[in-house]
Amino acid sequence: MEGLIMAGQLILGLSILVTLHEFGHFITAKWFKMRVEKFYLFFDFLFPIPSLLNFALFKKKIGDTEYGLGWFPLGGYVSIAGMIDETQDAATLAKEPEPWEFRAKPAWQRLIVMLGGVIVNIITGVVIFISLTYSNGNNYISKEELNKNGIVALDLGQHIGLKTGDKIIRVNGADYKQLSDLRSSDVLLGDNSYYTVLRDGKEVEIQIPANFIGQLSDKKAAFIEPMTKFKVLEVTAPNPPSLLDKWLGKDSEEMLPALSAGLKSGDYITAVNQTPIQFYHEIREVLSKEAGKPIRLAILRQGKADTLDMVVAKSGQIGFQADILMKMSHEDYSFGQSVGIGSKRAFSVITDNIRGFKKIATGDVSASKALSGPIGIAQMFGGVWDWTRFWMLTGLLSMALAFFNVLPIPALDGGHAIFLLYEMITGKPASDKVMERAQQIGMILLLGLMAYTFGNDIFKSFF
Repeated sequence: MEGLIMAGQLILGLSILVTLHEFGHFITAKWFKMRVEKFYLFFDFLFPIPSLLNFALFKKKIGDTEYGLGWFPLGGYVSIAGMIDETQDAATLAKEPEPWEFRAKPAWQRLIVMLGGVIVNIITGVVIFISLTYSNGNNYISKEELNKNGIVALDLGQHIGLKTGDKIIRVNGADYKQLSDLRSSDVLLGDNSYYTVLRDGKEVEIQIPANFIGQLSDKKAAFIEPMTKFKVLEVTAPNPPSLLDKWLGKDSEEMLPALSAGLKSGDYITAVNQTPIQFYHEIREVLSKEAGKPIRLAILRQGKADTLDMVVAKSGQIGFQADILMKMSHEDYSFGQSVGIGSKRAFSVITDNIRGFKKIATGDVSASKALSGPIGIAQMFGGVWDWTRFWMLTGLLSMALAFFNVLPIPALDGGHAIFLLYEMITGKPASDKVMERAQQIGMILLLGLMAYTFGNDIFKSFF
């Protein structure tokens, strides 16, 4: 079921974005009196071969335009008369151009049409981020709350020199407001970033390596977390294996002992065997050392002390969710504030992508770790339908789609724009044959990238 929810969110999010992207091309083409022959979500042919397996799940012609839903669930397209793209080649444009064709219009109009999809994706992303900022405000762990007990340095945090109990007082020499500032893209994707921590009454600088973001991506883990007290929120039971798990031959989830031992919601865990427990990271560490062994759990239930005997699962777990006892701060934003903050968050997606590609180019991050295809994106949505997360990721994908489409690669909007800028500067267009060859090269590059990211997703999922 979780897999279906992931896939459903991905398909819905991408369908919204692809439809809006193509609408950007459609509406600008109509604005300049160009004839739009088709407007499709998904392809009604075996992409990228427009003459193969031509059929639609639904289609209806209104005026000059055929609107439809294709059978091949990969993107979508508008077919504008007189334009060389994935649906038309130079051979179809041998005749003299008609006044309503794309190629008959001034270069500046064609440039606007080519960038129409990118513009609409940017507007969509900005509107989503503004709306989320205005409706949700900001829930955060303040610097003051974080530094009451200090941080827990996880494996990657220890690797760069952080220690459990450190209190981070500055980032890159400046004050900060909240925990998320320590893990922001400006810090992790920036150059020469560092933390200033207070340790045993002394200030210590911790440098963040240039390849640190790649290590985080590789481990798929955090590197710091707050040192917090806790109580039992919920005692968990193993989920039955899904049909996919059965088909793949995966084992059922391990039976965890807390439920049968009598642990209850609201209990405070005070010790494991003779080891006192005060903070959440302490019980994780103790249980991992006691994996597969019998333990005696000391608890406090409604003010009364008790003990529970159980055997820790081989995974190092006993089966409960923790209620983290940390004060969360909240602030609401006015609409005006939301416009500024939301817009900044939206455009930071583009700047983060630029920084990420720079990291790949310099070798600080491996492309296999940084690039994700449909499976990786679906996993980001998660197996539970959360509308806030859905719209946040849809907004992020909208900005990423705009960035990707504006890259100067033939077959992408940015590639077409380059040829149009060349025409505007030189006063003469590139030949139809050159445009067709560029389109073919671009399609080969895109198909290669798609195969790489999809294969990379599959490899990471299984290995």
